[in-house]
Amino acid sequence: VPPEVSAYISHGVLSGPAVQRVQDGPLKELVITDSIEQPHEVLNCKKIRQVSVAPLIGEAIRRIANEESVSKLFD
Repeated sequence: VPPEVSAYISHGVLSGPAVQRVQDGPLKELVITDSIEQPHEVLNCKKIRQVSVAPLIGEAIRRIANEESVSKLFD
């Protein structure tokens, strides 16, 4: 049984034939963040999952505004 491979990228700039390559390729899943707007082609690809970074950024802003440490966000 071949190993299952997932990939994780922060800014999913998928241009040209990238989406088709993900769909046809050996990756089980590609996880991207919503840090940039994605076209429907990316969002409709069954192997691509988009996750929101809004809660993390919001918590970082809150901590900075309250002069609290942000280091725990990276644990």
